[in-house]
Amino acid sequence: MDNNTPFTQSISLEDLGIENAKIHYQLSANELHDMTIASGQGIESSTGALAINTGEYTGRSPQDRFIVKDNITKDQVWWGNVNIPFESKAFDALYNKVTAYLSNKEVFVRDSYVCADPNYRLNVRVITETAWANLFCYNMFLRPEAAELADFKSDWTLLCVPSFLADPAVDGTRQSNFAILDFTRKIALIGGTGYTGEMKKGIFSALNFILPVDKNTLPMHCSANVGEEDDTAIFFGLSGTGKTTLSADPKRKLIGDDEHGWTNENTVFNFEGGCYAKVINLSEENEPDIFRAIKKGAILENVVFKEGTNDVDYSDISITQNTRVSYPIYHIDNIQPGSIGKNPKNIFFLTADAYGILPPISRLTPGQAAYHFISGYTAKVAGTEAGVTEPQPNFSACFGAPFMPLHPTRYAEMLSKKTKDANVKVWLINTGWTGGPYGTGSRMKLKYTRAMITAALNGELDNVEYKDHNVFGIAIPQSCPDVPADILDPRNTWEDKDLYDKKAIELGQKFKANFAKFEEFANAEIMAGAPKA
Repeated sequence: MDNNTPFTQSISLEDLGIENAKIHYQLSANELHDMTIASGQGIESSTGALAINTGEYTGRSPQDRFIVKDNITKDQVWWGNVNIPFESKAFDALYNKVTAYLSNKEVFVRDSYVCADPNYRLNVRVITETAWANLFCYNMFLRPEAAELADFKSDWTLLCVPSFLADPAVDGTRQSNFAILDFTRKIALIGGTGYTGEMKKGIFSALNFILPVDKNTLPMHCSANVGEEDDTAIFFGLSGTGKTTLSADPKRKLIGDDEHGWTNENTVFNFEGGCYAKVINLSEENEPDIFRAIKKGAILENVVFKEGTNDVDYSDISITQNTRVSYPIYHIDNIQPGSIGKNPKNIFFLTADAYGILPPISRLTPGQAAYHFISGYTAKVAGTEAGVTEPQPNFSACFGAPFMPLHPTRYAEMLSKKTKDANVKVWLINTGWTGGPYGTGSRMKLKYTRAMITAALNGELDNVEYKDHNVFGIAIPQSCPDVPADILDPRNTWEDKDLYDKKAIELGQKFKANFAKFEEFANAEIMAGAPKA
């Protein structure tokens, strides 16, 4: 549906326990935009985008994410500090409190779906407390045609109620905010936080369980695009590594920027109907597609305007470094019709190595690919979080640990099999530092990273000379079109070569220490991909 389609169908929420609510059903993007401004909850920026503030929470709260432990999940989920168990009875009681809280109130309801491949489609009914949260779901989930809504049957229900605060002593939560998945009742329940990413990641987490367990399909925290020869490329990476930026290539069509499935029918499909990009230090020169997508229909989160104007100051991080924008994928001109591609030919693991150790591009063996996928490495730089005064490693299994209910080796084994079966090339890309660590070296230039990825996609690195890294064992190309040869081997960029060797061994040891918890589940091929430190 386009963002101006009027819709007048009425629905009831009594089957969900929400009674006598004033229901705004399936409002258009423009209506939700205008209602947000009229309510004083948002401001229109100079480009037409809606700017809102998500309140106390400007990012996810991983320690407050729970999964109900029941007959479906108890023997499947990898329980621990990522997947925290929640009792069924406690969920039922909390759900009843939330639905009673919404009764007799104004609510916004949207019927949507996820998974662009119709064979994997999952219908989601979204119930939100605010118009702008509903607009976020319009942007991020897939939009049914009007004819599909007459007999729409939801598979999952998503409730997001930021003003409802849990009582930890009574409700079993850690604090007043919570995000809970119940796979038996098929409900994602969110309260106490206005951060919109909790809605998106809640449904993503559900798919990360459903697709491997029920559909034998690999879910991936990645972006994907397609070239002129129908060659699909996949980009894995944690926040800040360039996943959204590098997949938005003017010469390739975007499948999606964050979440995808890889099927046994040899297709890659987008889960979503939009993009959710960081906008810290955004510029039209570096990220033209994202910059131009910020117009009427987009939602800016926690940004600051230049004084006396409605122009966004993308360098201002006084509210948060995690400034964001969501927009429907059709705000990008160059998109893949249907959001589905063929088997990938290239996979890129992106890392922003603040230690300046990893090469800007390297080729991985299948064992190394599985090892680095399970590791999911990037690094935090000084000043990004309280107490972080020097680079710190950040390992997130499968490049998305907070959203992965199953054991990481389960996803890694699926990825390894698929890459072998499809003869996919796997590359490690360091978008981080060169010439030394953060504070000494400099960030790898985006134009060089783009040139290296382009060379890999075009097969221009297939027949060049390679040299194995002395600690990580990954293969470093000795030449690459449009890239200075002296930056390809990171050791060459350090003045003190002995210090580089020492720090490379230290980083390798950090990898091995992190991987210790996975070793008993990893096969010999995966272990052979470990650093030699």
